[in-house]
Amino acid sequence: MLDPQIEKKARGWMGPEFGPEVREEIRKLFDSQSWDELTDRFYQDLEFGTGGIRGILGAGTNRINEYVIRMTTQGLANYILKQNGSSNLSVAIAHDPRHKSDVFALETALVLAANGITAHLFSELRPMPTLSFAVRHLEATAGVVITASHNPPEYNGYKVSWSDGGQIVSPQDKGIIEEVRKVTSLSQVKWIPRAQAEEKGLLYWIGPDVDEAYLDQVAAQIVQQDVVQAAADSLDIVYTPLHGTGVTMVPRALERMGLKRVEVLESQRDPDPDFSTVETPNPEEKAALKLAIERARETGAQLVIATDPDCDRMGLAFREKDGDFVLLNGHQIGSIFCHYLLDQLSRRGKLPAKPVIIKTIVTTELQKAIAESYGAELVDVLTGFKYIGEQIYLMEKEQSGRTFIFGGEESYGYLAGTYARDKDGVVSSQLAAEVAAWCSTKGKTLGDYMDDIYRKYGYYLEKGSSLTLKGREGAEKIAGLMEHFRTQTPERISGRKVVGVWDLIPGEKVSLETGEKVKTNLPKANVLIFYLEENGSVAIRPSGTEPKVKFYFALKKDVGEAALKQVKEDTRKGIEKIETDLMAMAKRFLE
Repeated sequence: MLDPQIEKKARGWMGPEFGPEVREEIRKLFDSQSWDELTDRFYQDLEFGTGGIRGILGAGTNRINEYVIRMTTQGLANYILKQNGSSNLSVAIAHDPRHKSDVFALETALVLAANGITAHLFSELRPMPTLSFAVRHLEATAGVVITASHNPPEYNGYKVSWSDGGQIVSPQDKGIIEEVRKVTSLSQVKWIPRAQAEEKGLLYWIGPDVDEAYLDQVAAQIVQQDVVQAAADSLDIVYTPLHGTGVTMVPRALERMGLKRVEVLESQRDPDPDFSTVETPNPEEKAALKLAIERARETGAQLVIATDPDCDRMGLAFREKDGDFVLLNGHQIGSIFCHYLLDQLSRRGKLPAKPVIIKTIVTTELQKAIAESYGAELVDVLTGFKYIGEQIYLMEKEQSGRTFIFGGEESYGYLAGTYARDKDGVVSSQLAAEVAAWCSTKGKTLGDYMDDIYRKYGYYLEKGSSLTLKGREGAEKIAGLMEHFRTQTPERISGRKVVGVWDLIPGEKVSLETGEKVKTNLPKANVLIFYLEENGSVAIRPSGTEPKVKFYFALKKDVGEAALKQVKEDTRKGIEKIETDLMAMAKRFLE
């Protein structure tokens, strides 16, 4: 049977204010007594996680549809008006190629316009970082991107940025969701037709001038243009946008660099809401790069670059000297970028006096070692690039001379420069090409570059895993699992003693050997990190945007005089044992 409160919410969506398609969709679920489906659609309202609102397309409060978009936007409008008064308010809006993304973007604009807030809307799909730049360039009050990033085709989402171009953080996130929750019916939503919005000067279409200004800023991040020019005629690259927004900007950025041998993969060039050539349009997944790598093998290209549908993440594969293609993971890509920028800026006498590198707490500690070796400050933040953007904003606000150089997270998101406040697949693609160009002039591959870093700082290996637990029952299981590990710390994991715990709810690190407690200054978060003897760690957290609990494993071994190949093998075996043991603990609890 259906919970009475859920039934009331569901039947409310059969009212006359909803369109015939929605009413019919809900009616069929009642007729077929699909109680589990109705429960999943209405047991909660979509809430902002690390990336905003994200959900499956369809009718219901726990789904993405025109009505949820309208009510969410009304809540956003109410918050903007409360915080800023009623004059000179504007919001920049962009969208990806997903099903209904263009519809949702326009709906967002029309609700804002009805509330007297000017909407600046990209006339075509654009990368998410372009929106972050546009918010700053247009001096907008906020920004909205309609996207579900690299999720499967049945998903869409709604990401909000604030006036600095970064995704919303406290207090804006809490304030906006509070206002969104107050909008409980369509009768509270203001909306006007497109023609009326344009006539009143409340809907503007963003033109090519913003694109050009954005590309100028991306190009300004090139460190060694002379190196790029030296490799321009010999560096062959295959780029795939994975049917997403990257096709509008990445080829243009690479062309502006002067690179002459860049091929956009024809089979994945065109925007496609079904992402029909890949199972998941995620550059973290090897399968997503399969067609691009095959093409690179055919043409002899040295480098494969892929961006996800909203072009904020970037993945890489490079040709080894034996001809095989190797994929770099997010920790490795970020570490290469971090080292290259600090090293080359230092060599050229352009490294600022107080350089800063920012990473998330689940991103490799190798970047900390690299940063410290160049006298750079390393700042750790919570998972979610919005916290990196927040730190850039705070640095500029404090005017202490600290200069942001690079920020990144293990999930393939990176940023160089402060023209945007979000991870940027365009500048990441440009940076990847520049590092590859530098390597080619030295007779090296990206793998050689990475190994040089390991020999200097030690071998760091990271591995991720997750458990998907859908629906209300899944959410309860995830909460129970976190509480289990929080209250019953394992004594050992894979034979390694647990020597410390960092629980980000009370915000303290505890040494299990001495009992010493150290308070940390990060915001409260449902994250647990276990520190193991012999340089190992395990982090556990629920995903903010998907029905998953995520696990992060890390292990470091010194290289010294040992052969790097053997060190890699020993570390791989060690981290796999840690993963196997911890995942078995989690599954036993869930049984």
